[in-house]
Amino acid sequence: MTEMILILIGAAFVNNVVLSQFLGLCPFLGVSKKTNTAAGMGFAVIFVITLASALCSLVYDFVLVPLDVEYLQTIVFILLIACLVQFVEMVIKKYSIGLYNALGVYLPLITTNCAVLGVALINVQEDYGLLKSTINGFGTAAGFTIAIIIMAGIREKSEHNDVPKAFQGSPIVLITAGLMAIAFFGFAGII
Repeated sequence: MTEMILILIGAAFVNNVVLSQFLGLCPFLGVSKKTNTAAGMGFAVIFVITLASALCSLVYDFVLVPLDVEYLQTIVFILLIACLVQFVEMVIKKYSIGLYNALGVYLPLITTNCAVLGVALINVQEDYGLLKSTINGFGTAAGFTIAIIIMAGIREKSEHNDVPKAFQGSPIVLITAGLMAIAFFGFAGII
């Protein structure tokens, strides 16, 4: 049980996928303008990464390894992730058209979000089983969600600040992301 908690905390805070591993920056920077949109994207990513981690683990252990075709893992994982994202997109479009419109192009981009594929590959690399893969996936997605919501909150608050012209737009967002990464580095002493 302790190992599972360490995996969860490590994935969410210490090895934060966005602020430590620099994966998933496109949706992190693109969707973090409003807190409610960021939260919606975060919950979609939680669903996709957690399910993708479990599904990729099962396919790897019960299909690729027995057939001795582990070298196909990247292609197979991309296909599984693409199917999951299409499912999430259909569900969000049906039940929350406002969120669907707010996420725009970034929802289908979850398919190409390197964080989703990165977690699946890390799970294989670390030789995690189904349970550990799922927990690592959930922790990683929770860390992504925490980071994107914090970034959205900061961006909403700084929207009305007097920022020098040279720093307006992307520069101040990247500086903020860098400061957040430094702050999250403080969690390294936890584990």
